[in-house]
Amino acid sequence: MTRKLLHKTQRIYLIYFVIIFIVTAPLFYLIIYQMYISNADESLRLREYEFRKNNLSSLRKTDITTWNKYNSNIKIVEGYNLKKDSLFYAYYYETQENETELYRELNTPITIENTPFILSAKTNLVESEDLIMSIAILFIIIIILLLIGLFFINKLLSKKLWQPFYQTLQQIENFEIDKHKKPIINNSDTEEFNRLNKGVEILISRNIDIYENQREFIDNAAHELQTPLAVFRSKLDLLIQRDDITQGQAEIISSVTQNINKLIKLNKNLLILSKIDRHQQFEVEEFSLKEILEKQVKFFNGQANSKQINFILKVDKDIILNTNKNLTEILFSNLLLNAMQHNIEKGSVIIELNKKNINISNTSDNPKISKENLFNQFAKSNNNQQGNGLGLAIVKKIAILHKWQILYSFSENTHKFSIQF
Repeated sequence: MTRKLLHKTQRIYLIYFVIIFIVTAPLFYLIIYQMYISNADESLRLREYEFRKNNLSSLRKTDITTWNKYNSNIKIVEGYNLKKDSLFYAYYYETQENETELYRELNTPITIENTPFILSAKTNLVESEDLIMSIAILFIIIIILLLIGLFFINKLLSKKLWQPFYQTLQQIENFEIDKHKKPIINNSDTEEFNRLNKGVEILISRNIDIYENQREFIDNAAHELQTPLAVFRSKLDLLIQRDDITQGQAEIISSVTQNINKLIKLNKNLLILSKIDRHQQFEVEEFSLKEILEKQVKFFNGQANSKQINFILKVDKDIILNTNKNLTEILFSNLLLNAMQHNIEKGSVIIELNKKNINISNTSDNPKISKENLFNQFAKSNNNQQGNGLGLAIVKKIAILHKWQILYSFSENTHKFSIQF
C-alpha cells in the first residue's frame, strides 16, 4: 500500500514523539521527585541547625515532654547507640486524614545534660507526590499540545510547500502525447521544484519530437507504400490469369497475393490511425446504426461459413448517430472481425442494440484478454491468430475521438465488448 510523502514524514514524527515521550515522561518524574526529596532533606537539615543553634543549649530533660507536646514534626526521643545522622522514609498514621502517609525523616544524635537523645525531624511527602503528579500531568498536556500544534503546522506548511509539486504531477498525469498539447508548468520559488519542472519540460519536449517524427515517418511510409502495393497486387492478378502457369506456380502466386492483401490492410489501418492521431477533420452525417449493423452482419455471416459461426442481431431500439459514417463502419467491422477470429467452431456472435449502448458478445475458448494488451497496437492474444493486431487499437482510437466509452468483460467463455454512446 502506497502512502503520501507527507503521511510518511508525519508517521516518522509520531513514532519519534512516542519514543521520546516514553523515555522522558518517567525520567522527568524521577528527576522532579529526586529534586523534591533533596529539597526535603535540606529542609530537615535546616530544622536541625536551627534547633541546635536556638534551642539545644537551653533545653533541660524536664522540658522534653513539653517540647514534644507542642512540636509534632520535630521531637526529642530517648537515644540509643546512634553515632551519625540518618535519613530515611517512614510511614505514620494521620488521624486528621484517617490514613497512613509517607514521611521523610531525619534522626540525629544530640546531648541534653550529658544524656544522649535523638532529635527526630520529619516532613510529609504525600503533598509532594500530589505536586509532582500535577507537574507531570501539566508536562504531558504541554507536550501533547505541542505535538498537535506541530502536526497541524507541519501539515499546512507541507501542503503549501508541496503545492507546486502536486501541480506538476497533475499536469504530467493529464498529459497525452497524441494530443499535441504541452502541459503548462508554472515556476516555483523552490529551487528543487524548478529543477524538476525544467527536467519534465525537457523530457516532454523530447518525447513529443520523437513521437512526431515516428508518426510522420509512419504516415509518409504508408502513403508511399499505397501505390507499389496496388501495382504489385494488380500484377499478381494478371499473372495468375495466364494460361501457361503451372499448378505449383499458381499456389505460390496465391500465397504471395494473400500476404500482399495483409500488407495493404496493415497500410490502410496505419493511415487511419495516423489521421485520427493528427485530429484531421472528418465529414459528419446523420445515419442509422441499425442499417450499418444489418449490412455488416449479412457480410460476416457469409464470411464465417467455414467455422459455421452465426451472427445474431438483436435491436431493442435504433440509434441515430451524427458523426463520421466511415469511421463508425470501421469500428464495428473491426469488433465483429475480432469476434469472428476469436470464436469457436459452430460458435455465435450476438449484437445487442438498445437506446444507450451496444453489446457485442462472442463465444471463445481463449482466456480473458489482459488490460495491458487489450487495446495495444500490434498486440495479439494468440500468435497464430490472423490479423495485424491493430483492429482493437483502431476501435479504441475511434471511440476516444467520438467520446464513446468502450468496456470489456469476460465470463463463462464469452468475450463481451460494450460501447456506451
